[in-house]
Amino acid sequence: MQTGHATEQTFDVVVVGSGGAALATALGAIDEGLSVLVLESTDKWGGSTAMSGGGMWFPNNALMQRDGVADSRAEALDYLEASVGSVGRASDRTRKEAFVDGIDDFVATAEKYGVVFARATDTPDYYPELPGGKIGRAIEVKPLDSKVLGDLWDTLRVTVALPAMTNDVWLLNRAWSTLSGMVRGAQVVGRIAGGLVRGKRLVGIGTAWATAFGKAVFVDGGVPLWLSSPLESLVVEEGRVVGVRVERGQETVTVRARQGVMLAGGGFESNPEWRQKYHGIDGAPSGNPGNLGTPIAAAQEVGAALELMDDAWWGASIAPLPGTRSGTFVVGERSMPHSLIVDSHGHRFANESESYVDLGHHMLAHDGGKGPYWMIVDGRYPWRYFRTFSMDPRFVRAIKDAGIQVRGRTLAELAGAMGIDHRTLHDTVRRFNGFARGGVDGDFGRGNSAYDRYYADPTVRPNPTLAPLEHGPFTAYRLVVGDLGTKGGVVTDADGRALREDGTVIEGLFASGNNSASVMGRTYPGPGATIGPAAVFGLRAARLMGRSAH
Repeated sequence: MQTGHATEQTFDVVVVGSGGAALATALGAIDEGLSVLVLESTDKWGGSTAMSGGGMWFPNNALMQRDGVADSRAEALDYLEASVGSVGRASDRTRKEAFVDGIDDFVATAEKYGVVFARATDTPDYYPELPGGKIGRAIEVKPLDSKVLGDLWDTLRVTVALPAMTNDVWLLNRAWSTLSGMVRGAQVVGRIAGGLVRGKRLVGIGTAWATAFGKAVFVDGGVPLWLSSPLESLVVEEGRVVGVRVERGQETVTVRARQGVMLAGGGFESNPEWRQKYHGIDGAPSGNPGNLGTPIAAAQEVGAALELMDDAWWGASIAPLPGTRSGTFVVGERSMPHSLIVDSHGHRFANESESYVDLGHHMLAHDGGKGPYWMIVDGRYPWRYFRTFSMDPRFVRAIKDAGIQVRGRTLAELAGAMGIDHRTLHDTVRRFNGFARGGVDGDFGRGNSAYDRYYADPTVRPNPTLAPLEHGPFTAYRLVVGDLGTKGGVVTDADGRALREDGTVIEGLFASGNNSASVMGRTYPGPGATIGPAAVFGLRAARLMGRSAH
C-alpha cells in the first residue's frame, strides 16, 4: 500500500471512493493496463457495498445462460421500460441499453481476475408480473476466505462476517417454522463450521463482494489505496478535469489523472443538512456513515448537472436509538404472516410486503414521512419467524428501553403503549384478520405478487403473507422512513461521463454508483439494482479511459 506524502503525484485514473463502483472502475483500469489510485475519505474501505447484501441485478447474465434459463436483451429492456420508465436523463433508453449491454463484460472481466459468482436462483424481480419480469436474475460473489486480503481485512468496513448468501435469507426467516427453513439453517451452520475446521474465515454477501474485488484490485493488482484521504476539490485546466486535491495527513496533495477522475464515493445519506435540503427529513440511513455528498458537491462546482436529488433507495427501518442516526432496515420481516404495519393513528396505509422502495415512497406520500409507523406482530410471530434485528440481545434491550419496541397482553394494552386510540387499532386489526382468513387483501393487495410471497410462509393458507393477529402478547416496533443510500447525483452518459445541464461532456470527469443519478429512476427493479449498475458503469468508464489512452 502506498503511503508517501508527495505534494503531487500522477496516475492514469484516480478513483474517489472504495465501494462497488470504485472497485469495478479500478479493475477495469487494471484490465486496460492503466495505473490507478483509489481514494477513501474514511479509515474503512468497501463503502456501502461491503455493508450490503452484495447482490447485482443482472438480467440475461452469463450465469443464467450457462444454466439454460430463458432471458434476453429485449425482455430486460421491456422490463426496465415497464418498471422504471423514463423520469429524466439518467434513466433514458440509451443508459438502460448501456447497462444491459455492459453486463457480459463485467461478469467476464471479474471472472478473469478470479471472482467466483453464484446465481440467486429463487429471488424474483421486484415487479415480476410486469412485461419482461423474471425470477433469478441476480448474482452474487460466492462465500470465500477473507484471509486472502491479508492486513487489508483490518480496514474493511465489515458489518456481517458470516458466509451467508442471498438465497439463504428468505429461508432463514422461517428457520424455526418450516422444514426447508430448518434445513437451510443447518446448511449455513455447516458452512460456517466447515470453514473454521479448515482454518478459513469465510464471508458472504457484501463482505464477500468487497473481499473478492479488493483482492483483485489491491492484493493482486497492486493498486494503492489511500485511507482517510477525503476529496477537497477537482483540478480543472482548460475546461478538463485533470486531477484532484486531497486532504492527506496534515497536507493537501494534488493527484493528477491523465485519463480521468471517477467519482464513486457514495451518496449523501449521512449528511443531515443535505437530507433536510433535498428530502425534508433527517433520514435514518443504513449505508456508509462516510457518505456526505462531497464528490457530488465537487462535481457541481465544475458545472455538472444533478438529477434525482430528492430521492433515495427508501424503505422502512426500525427507529434509530437515541443519539444515533442509523436505522435497522426491515426487509423480509414485514412479509411474514401474523404481522401488519400501521401509521401513527393505527391505520394501514400500504401493502406491507411490497418492495422496500415502494413502501418508503408510500410512507412519504402518506404523511411526509413524519410517522411514527408501527410494525405489529402477534404472539406467534416471535417463535415462528427469525428476525435479523433480534440477533443481538443488547440491541433488543436497548430498543425496549427506548420505547422503540413495546408490548401488550391485549390489543388495547398495546395501543396504550403505542400512544394510539385502541378502538382504531382494534378496527384495523379486525378488518385485516378478515382479509387474512379469506386470503385476499382487499385494501392493498398484499400477497398478489410473487415478490410479496418470496419472504412469506408457504405453510400458511390460503395466502402465505397473511395470517390473523389474534393471540397475545402483541409486540410493536416503531418504524421510520429509512434508506440504503441516496440515488441522486451527477447526470452521466452511457459511459459514465459527467454531463453539464446543456448535455455537453465535462472532459476527464466520470461518476458511478450513488455519486451519479440512478439509471433505475425512482424505483428498484430487482435485487442488486444498486450495485449492478454501479459496477457496470464503473467498468464502462474504465473501458473508455483505456480507449482514450491507447
